[in-house]
Formats: sequence, structure tokens, C-alpha cells
Amino acid sequence: MTDNDVDVDVEENLVEVDIQNMSRGDKPEALFNFPKMSNMYVYDEMGNKVKFGDIYKKQKTIIVFVRHFLCFICKDYVEDLALVPLEYLQEADVRIVIIGPAPFKFIKEFKKLTGCLYTMYCDPDRNLYKALGCLEKKDFGDLSKSKHVKSSAMMGMIQSTWRAMKGKEFQGEISQQGASLIIGPGDVLHYSHIDQEAIDHTPINSLLHIAGVQQVSFPGDPRVQVV
Repeated sequence: MTDNDVDVDVEENLVEVDIQNMSRGDKPEALFNFPKMSNMYVYDEMGNKVKFGDIYKKQKTIIVFVRHFLCFICKDYVEDLALVPLEYLQEADVRIVIIGPAPFKFIKEFKKLTGCLYTMYCDPDRNLYKALGCLEKKDFGDLSKSKHVKSSAMMGMIQSTWRAMKGKEFQGEISQQGASLIIGPGDVLHYSHIDQEAIDHTPINSLLHIAGVQQVSFPGDPRVQVV
């Protein structure tokens, strides 16, 4: 599998992307307005504003837009992202960035919960989510189809409910679905996928392969053997 072909429409300042069946959604993101979206902001865990375009300006970046931070499906997925060795990313000159639709104050807690040391930002007003065309619906999907969900539906819901009761606050809009992108360096879009439901996240090894990163053996995806 190779990177998607990218054609630039200069008049409209839009980037058209040939997905070539790499997106698993019914309607993959086909247009990405770099001039508009690159100037939007996200927030780091200290509350500092970061321009979205600066995230991928100098380096190819895998960007995963997750659902709310209380979502057990996202927790399991990010736990697996945390297993990607930093040296694999460094060898390919690629970085991983996670963006959530929650207030920035929840980033540290979510990183601790998932054991993920990769960069996380928040888009609490969901401006980027909306600009990407991310869906708003509460569909989970068939958990057995995900390579990364390790929790059962019952146990996952119990854990999410307990965390919600303990924190006494929502950690993002519960109907917000996510997406995944591979961008950069600069205004080059290599891959785009809009999640159609909670379990429709792109398998991590697919993202790594498209980005040119060595693949990893995960608990739910043991087919890849690390030598």
C-alpha cells in the first residue's frame, strides 16, 4: 500500500485526496481546507493555544481525533497507541498526536489512565471536528470488529460510568465521533478517515503502514510479529 495521490486545487485552496480504499468509512474525507484549518487552534494540557497547522508543519504526523475522554473504546485504542515504540517513529521521522473534544484540564488524567506519553491536545468547542465533517451520533458498532477494544461492552460501560460519577463532569460531547489523519510535513494530506461509529477507528497498524512506520504486535492484532 502506498500513500494516497494528492492533487492541489489552487483556485479553491483545497487539497483533493484520492483515498484508494484506505478509508473504511462510507464517505471518506475528500477535501481538506488547509488555509482554514491550519489557522484553527487546539489547547495543550497547560491550556496554551497551539495553531493546528504548527502540529504538522515540519514533520509527517499521525493525528487521531478521539471521542470523549470517558469513552472506554477510545481509552482502549489510546492504550494501544501508547505501545508504539518511540524509536519506530523516530526512525521514520513521524510523530503521533491525539486530539480530544474535551476541556484541556482532562488531558493529564487521560494520559495517566492510558499510559500514553504522546502529545495530546483538546478542541473543546469542536471547531476542528466540525470543519473535518466528523459525525455526531452515539453509535458504538460491533465491538468484536475492532482490533483494539479489549473491554466488554458491559465492563466498559461500568468503568465509564464510574469515572463519570467520580469526576462529576462530562469530558467531551458524548455523541461526537472521531477521525484519523496523516498530514505533513507542510500542507500534504496522505490519509483521511471519518469514523462512522465508535469502533470505526482506523487500525493502528494501518496508520503506521501508510505513514512508513514499522508495525507493532498488539493484544488484539497479533498477526504482526516484531523481530
